[in-house]
Amino acid sequence: MKQRNKRILITGAEGFIGSHLTERLVKLGYNVKAFTLYNSFNSKGWLDHCDKEIKKEIEIISGDIRDPGNVRYAVKNCKIIFHLAALIGIPYSYYSPQSYVDTNIKGTQNIIDAARDFEVENVIHTSTSEVYGTAKFVPITEDHPLKGQSPYSASKIGADQIAMSYYSSYKLPITILRPFNTYGPRQSIRAVIPTIIFQILKGRNSIKLGSVYPTRDFSYIDDTVTAFIKAAKNKKANGEIINIGNNFEISINNTAKVISKLMGKKIYIEEDKKRLRPEDSEVDRLLASNKKAKKILGWKPRYSGLAGFKKGLLKTIEWFSQRKNLSIYNDDSFSL
Repeated sequence: MKQRNKRILITGAEGFIGSHLTERLVKLGYNVKAFTLYNSFNSKGWLDHCDKEIKKEIEIISGDIRDPGNVRYAVKNCKIIFHLAALIGIPYSYYSPQSYVDTNIKGTQNIIDAARDFEVENVIHTSTSEVYGTAKFVPITEDHPLKGQSPYSASKIGADQIAMSYYSSYKLPITILRPFNTYGPRQSIRAVIPTIIFQILKGRNSIKLGSVYPTRDFSYIDDTVTAFIKAAKNKKANGEIINIGNNFEISINNTAKVISKLMGKKIYIEEDKKRLRPEDSEVDRLLASNKKAKKILGWKPRYSGLAGFKKGLLKTIEWFSQRKNLSIYNDDSFSL
C-alpha cells in the first residue's frame, strides 16, 4: 500500500467494519473497489450513508461471495484484498448452519482462488475471537486452541484454515487478523453494546439481555480499522495470524452499568431467554493478548483500558443519539 494507485478490493464493504475501513482508505487517497451483497433494493448497506464526497470515489460492485465467477470479476486488476464478507450473526447460525459454511468457508475459498490466479499482492482475511471458544488461559494468544462452540465459529475456523493452507501450499501472501469484540457507530443492535444503548434511548428502564456474566475484550472501531491498514502495509505479517484486541476484559453486566452511567440513566437488567445461547455454546471469557500485533504491526489500541473503553462508548452513544442515525434502526425486539 505504498503506492496509492494500487486498486484495493474490500469484500463486505457495506457492513459495520467494512464501511469504516472503506471510508478511511478513501480519505487516505486509495483507489477502492467495494464488493457488496446484491439485493433487489439496490441498497449498499452502510455505504449509502457515507458522505457524498466519499461515495463518488468508490467503485461499487454488487454480487455474492458464494459465486466464483462473480468473485473473479471483482478481484481482477486488484492488488490488495481486505476480505470481510461473512455471515456473522451467531443466533442465526443455529438455524441455518449450511449458509455459514457456504458463505464463510466456500466464499473465502472463492476469494483466495481468485487472488492466487490474479497474483494479488496481499490478502487480509478477517477471523474472529469466537474461534477460541471460552478461554483456556488468559490472555489468549494466537496459539490458543480453537473450539467451534457455535456453527458460526466453526465456519470461521474452517475459513481461517483454508486461508492459511493457501499460504503454506502456494505461498499466497495472506494475513489473518483476529479481531476481538469490535464496537462503535453503525453496529447492528443484535450486538450487546448497541442494544443496551438503543433500549436506553427508547426510554426503557428494564433492559433485555442474554447472559450477563461472560466477559469480553472490546475494541473501538477506529482501532480495528487501523490494524487492518497496518497489516496491509507490512509484509512481515504474511503467513501470520494476529489478534486485534484491547487486552482489557469486562463483563456484560458491568458493560451495561458503565453505559447506563455514561448516559445518566438508572436501569435494571431483565434476562431474555430468546437471547441466551445454548449452555455449551456460550463463550464465557475472552481476553486478548495483543503482543503479536504490537510486535509485527506496530499497532496498539488508542482506546485502551477502562478509560479508553469509556471514550469509545461516549462516541458510540453520541452517534446513536442522533435522530437520523437512531431512526435507521426500526425495532429493538430480538431478531436472528
